Amino acid sequence: MSDWSPSSWKAKPIAQDVVYDDKPHLERVLTKLGSLPPLVTPSEIERLRNQLSQVEKNQAFLLHAGDCAESFDACTHENISAKIGLILSFSLVLIWGARLPVVRIGRIAGQYAKPRSSSTEKIGDREVLSFRGDNVNGLDPDDRRPNPERLLSAYFHSTTTLNYLRGLLTSGFASLTHNHPSQWSLKHVRSPNLRSEFKTIVDGLSDALDFSSTIGAASTVAYENGGGLSTLSEVDFYTSHEGLMLNYEESLTRKFPIPGNTKQSGFYNTSAHFLWIGDRTRQLTGAHVEYFRGIRNPIGIKVGPSMQAEELVRLLDIVNPDHISGKVTLITRYGASKVGDFLPSHIQAVQQSPHPVVWICDPMHGNTLTSSSGLKTRHFSTIISEITSAIRIHSECNSRLNGISLEFTGEINDEGFSVTECLGGSMELKEDELELRYQSFCDPRLNFEQSLDVAFLISNHFKKERAKERGEKAQADDVLYSELGGNVVL
Repeated sequence: MSDWSPSSWKAKPIAQDVVYDDKPHLERVLTKLGSLPPLVTPSEIERLRNQLSQVEKNQAFLLHAGDCAESFDACTHENISAKIGLILSFSLVLIWGARLPVVRIGRIAGQYAKPRSSSTEKIGDREVLSFRGDNVNGLDPDDRRPNPERLLSAYFHSTTTLNYLRGLLTSGFASLTHNHPSQWSLKHVRSPNLRSEFKTIVDGLSDALDFSSTIGAASTVAYENGGGLSTLSEVDFYTSHEGLMLNYEESLTRKFPIPGNTKQSGFYNTSAHFLWIGDRTRQLTGAHVEYFRGIRNPIGIKVGPSMQAEELVRLLDIVNPDHISGKVTLITRYGASKVGDFLPSHIQAVQQSPHPVVWICDPMHGNTLTSSSGLKTRHFSTIISEITSAIRIHSECNSRLNGISLEFTGEINDEGFSVTECLGGSMELKEDELELRYQSFCDPRLNFEQSLDVAFLISNHFKKERAKERGEKAQADDVLYSELGGNVVL
């Protein structure tokens, strides 16, 4: 790829650009970033790409999850532990139902920028620059001037987050001592039928894990007491963010020998293992597509209703001309009412091309609404409707949904209560309860309880699918889906 370099994107038109008043200051910051150590390694990036190749072949399932946008203030050990703990719990439920390995990619350690539909916004009677995320400007209306120093802060906050994340996962945090299903409370589940279904799943999962521990698959001695890491406590975990700020991404793009191939080198974005192109920056002749086509990292592409089928294939031609397996993940985000109109044609177009892809569903971004009090929110019923529709449509098109992309948080307050940002779920959160603990400064997230609702639903689908393959009679109705709001007319 002789016509590409980490800076060749600068010759292309750029969407969602950030204009800095002090260009010399920006250049000094970028020079400093270019001299700082990588956050991730080429070997880790190549490992993820190979694992995504297994996802592509239906030999694993992808969980992509975390905050809509991270904030510097939320970089605390409590928040990081809660987020990682929820991802581990969610994946544990999936593994039990699907009997497949789960590839875990967090929206973490770098997801500080956010695209905006307008460069300015009205706050009261003032028109100010839009808040673009902590790595650009401040949430305070008086702090909206883009500040290059925030790029350095983003690097160091990402480094701190990743360091603590690695420490957690190498010191037994993923073990059953910390994340055993028997510790999950079901007191929030208001429906007796749903509580019974959840209890059956939790009991089955707990029993399977206890059996594994009994036969020695899990260590009986805690890590801090000198115990080793067992099969059940060793997990791979990868980081990701939207590759929005190309100056920042360029400064952390390094040329390294390809692991296992001493004769060839490649360019790696070392700020994260996985990056994605957003729906607002995927122009075929734009700067973001130009940058993404040259890095060896596996990448994601958001695919929404505005994407034409032939445009999708042309985009794949650009970013993956060699048809490398595990390279591209398509993250579909249509909205529950539109998924049936667009997903089938997108699947068919890709099937008729030579491109291998991973298909995952983002049921969050197409289902945002505004409450009567003016808060952005999402209803759980539309979220699970888009998930189940995507599963069904893939099956009807002789394809398969390979994963899920969610915005969720495991944060709790001092009294032990979760955030209240999305409506519905097993806790039946009402609109007048949103303000109880609405914490997001970006988009609304599923809380711990609602996230496990989704995990139980997907896990139950896989369990029924396996039973069908064994020739067992299917249930007449789906209690989980109906009780969680799936019977709501959209």
